[in-house]
Amino acid sequence: MKGLVKIAWRNIWRNKRRTLLTMASIFLAAFLSLFTRSMQLGSYANMIDNAVKLSTGYLQIHKAGYWENKSIDRTFVNSDSLISKIKGNDIVTKVIPRLESFALTSSGKHTKGSFIFSVKPEIEDSINHLSGKIISGEYLSSNDNQIMVSSKLAEYLQVQVGDTLVLLGQGYHGITAAAQYRIKGIFYFPIPDLNNKLVYMTLKTGQDFYGAYGRVTSYSLMVNNPNNIEEIKTSLIEKLGDDYEVMTWKEMNRALVQAIESDNAGGIIMLGILYMVIGFGMFGTVMMMTMERRKEFAIMIAVGMQRIKLFFIIFIETLMIGTVAILISILTALPFLSYLHNNPIPLEGDLAEAYMAFGVDPIVPFSIDPSIFVNQTITIIIIALVVILYPLSKVLKLDILKSMRS
Repeated sequence: MKGLVKIAWRNIWRNKRRTLLTMASIFLAAFLSLFTRSMQLGSYANMIDNAVKLSTGYLQIHKAGYWENKSIDRTFVNSDSLISKIKGNDIVTKVIPRLESFALTSSGKHTKGSFIFSVKPEIEDSINHLSGKIISGEYLSSNDNQIMVSSKLAEYLQVQVGDTLVLLGQGYHGITAAAQYRIKGIFYFPIPDLNNKLVYMTLKTGQDFYGAYGRVTSYSLMVNNPNNIEEIKTSLIEKLGDDYEVMTWKEMNRALVQAIESDNAGGIIMLGILYMVIGFGMFGTVMMMTMERRKEFAIMIAVGMQRIKLFFIIFIETLMIGTVAILISILTALPFLSYLHNNPIPLEGDLAEAYMAFGVDPIVPFSIDPSIFVNQTITIIIIALVVILYPLSKVLKLDILKSMRS
């Protein structure tokens, strides 16, 4: 076998120009496929990361029936024992308690329906970096009885830091929820729809306002391995019973999942075109090598070389060309993609606004998931296996006498 490899290696460099051109075509197509796939998977990961951090978490636990009817009456008691049960394994890294509901916010003659987000400031900031979104005033502390208001809502209500807002809504079991709060901070939220109506307060303040003492609407869960969320969901359902509902981010963000699947289908078509370029490049080389070397093959068979060994030599030659080209493309792409992974491309103008409208950071991140590089290598090998069928058929059907006279 070692001798066959040595012969194959020497053969591919007998015509250096042809070999280098073939490697160049494979390298370019492989590099573009790595770049495209890295950008796609990086963008998908960014979309998912924004969605799970800002709203649902990778998993969400709420009262049975809450997702279909988001009423504050469908809350449950926030207890340390329940959180301990949920965090009974190392997979769940954070449990984020939230109380979410609606209220009218009013200042003078201006009134607007708003979304009230009652949270634990420290936990929320560690996930979403809300303190970095403050454009005026200060971030909430754990014992605050003040509120933070989104910038567009503050602009509509014509209020500033230090002003007072009146909140009016329906509390737990139909009680009237009414109070006034001082504005401690004004923040900019990247999702325009939420930036027009979002109010943050501490979880304790929200529970007091709605009369939902010690209660929350949901637990959002962060996990260390998002690939195992279905197994985690099954485990939590067994632990918590029928009183609670456990949903994954995919179930709660169907529009996002559909958008990713649709875009991914287009990306696969593009990859298919690039793979066709690689396939035709390799096939052209193999075909030329086979046609030009018929006499050589005939002589080798005539002096005693088995046809199967001759086939293996051609197979090794093809595999070497593809493998060397893909390795060079990986070694070239890896540092480039690593840089873009750590330094995402910022977007500006209309494109940035379009991203923010979907609640996604206006950046183009890149992924360096090992599967991207492994899949490219495997695909090139599969293409080589398909391409090698042509010389195999020629070697098996080779007419020795006719080929030696040509």
